[in-house]
Amino acid sequence: MASIDITDVRKAYGSTKILHGVDLTIQDGEFVVLVGPSGCGKSTLLRMIAGLEDISSGEIRIGGRVVNDLDPKDRDIAMVFQSYALYPHMTVADNMSYSLRLRKMAKEKIAAAISGAATKLSLTPLMERRPKALSGGQRQRVAMGRAIVRSPKAFLFDEPLSNLDARLREHMRGEIKKLHQDLGATSIYVTHDQIEAMTLADRIVAMNAGLVQQVGSPLDLYDRPANLFVAGFMGSPAMNMFEGIYRAANGGTVELAQGVVVPLAGPAPTADGTKVTLGIRPEHVLVGKTGLEGIQALISLVEPTGFGTILHASAFGEDVKAFSLERGVAVRGDTVSVSFPVDRIHLFDTATGSRIG
Repeated sequence: MASIDITDVRKAYGSTKILHGVDLTIQDGEFVVLVGPSGCGKSTLLRMIAGLEDISSGEIRIGGRVVNDLDPKDRDIAMVFQSYALYPHMTVADNMSYSLRLRKMAKEKIAAAISGAATKLSLTPLMERRPKALSGGQRQRVAMGRAIVRSPKAFLFDEPLSNLDARLREHMRGEIKKLHQDLGATSIYVTHDQIEAMTLADRIVAMNAGLVQQVGSPLDLYDRPANLFVAGFMGSPAMNMFEGIYRAANGGTVELAQGVVVPLAGPAPTADGTKVTLGIRPEHVLVGKTGLEGIQALISLVEPTGFGTILHASAFGEDVKAFSLERGVAVRGDTVSVSFPVDRIHLFDTATGSRIG
């Protein structure tokens, strides 16, 4: 396995700029997830690492070697695609062994490699089947097995679970994570699904509009988002965000719409009168009976999830989301009291989008 170093990498198609200078170091054996909305540049960056896209400028090193001008076959990486990309006329065994046969590896070594990969991926009973006789999850496991047998320096995954149903995606997430733990392989995984990113990654790279917005552990990004984009993208249901004015008096407060004043844990490192955005995650919004201390809110929608209940309410002219583990905490049309614990509030500069404090 090997580390991957990306230095000031840029990509443009003519006058259209896709990546605007990406700097990233991926350690040997690390599982890094590139996450962001469609069109943010994450798949383009992955394909540049693989050698499937040219680099406009900058440098990519794999295991300390500059690979900018190397063909994909010479980079010693393996890629798992969204579309599986299996040969339909070949059996599972032949699909998995194809790259090894091209290298003219000894038959006994090929047999040992595909047997080991098949065991890891529970494919042994399926080795003589062709892709059309396999389910979507089985085909994806074959695609992963084909990558494993090569023993590459790095594995690249390009939204490999997008074509699977919700239950199978959940199962395959667990399979990929266990496989990474067993192999200790350097892995880069692209997805737009923040749940996949949170559950799989050692570190997440959040991208938007061709720029890296934040790099850190899943809980780093969830608990201390660097800016409004990361705060809004990570988490489901999404973080509540309310624009207001910061006031330094009385230990620090935020004035929201309709005269609502929310106290902070202490003075913020910004000027009095700054336009700010107050963020709080739905699971941190406290919901109580009407008349209790807090902000009065009218429940407009209740979404039971089984695990808990998502409440949508209207308060001070804004939509407020709350998540409660209690069933039957409220019904549509109820008036409740909502409050924002000071230790759960996130504060952002509205103009720049950057986190304050």
